[in-house]
Amino acid sequence: MTQPSWQDSSYGSMARAALWLEAEVGEGNIFTKHQLREAFPDVSQIDRRLRDLRSYGWQIHTRREDASLRQEEQRYVRKGAEVWLPGNAKAKPKASLTAAQRSKIMSDDGFLCRSCGVAAGDFYEDGVSTAQLDIARKLVRLLDGSTEVQLVTECNRCRVGGRGRTVDLGQVIDSARSLEPLEKEILAGWMQRDRRSFGDLEKLWAAYRALPEESREQVRNVVLGEEESHVSGSASAMLW
Repeated sequence: MTQPSWQDSSYGSMARAALWLEAEVGEGNIFTKHQLREAFPDVSQIDRRLRDLRSYGWQIHTRREDASLRQEEQRYVRKGAEVWLPGNAKAKPKASLTAAQRSKIMSDDGFLCRSCGVAAGDFYEDGVSTAQLDIARKLVRLLDGSTEVQLVTECNRCRVGGRGRTVDLGQVIDSARSLEPLEKEILAGWMQRDRRSFGDLEKLWAAYRALPEESREQVRNVVLGEEESHVSGSASAMLW
């Protein structure tokens, strides 16, 4: 079946926006707000009509979902329901969170990203960009084997990195039960404080792990070289 033209004014603005994405942008490609508004100069709220497509299965990412995008850019990820066909635009939209629900989730999570611990407005370790918090939908495999979407606070970086992953609640619980008494006591303390402090060695390991390979090699040469010298010196001393 031939796809209608997005310029056909007999269709609603949401359907025309969907057709425009298909005909002019294409899945996986980037477009800007300026390009969208330039294509629909006669539609005053074309941005909102484009957002409405998400309720019908269309995936359109902004910088909030894709940190590689610029502020004015969006990416057309995946086509949803063909809303230009009769009946397809009458599907019940997915319920969105209210401001009160969002506030409660963030309050329960301590207004911190549950993955990395950063707070809204804090600088990341690169010292360049600041964190934005939002509500992420996490797939959780429950103890009965079923999968459920649960809501959690995450920063813009962690939301992008963790998208599509399923957390196995049973595995987490089994791992907790298998801990030694001392390990379980330490973990219980972290849970009660809802915080874990990292020592200098752990911070150094995290910094090393995040380096590009060329830089990691330089650090390895320093640390391993000094370690070998220490071992060699100790062996020489034992001979004497």
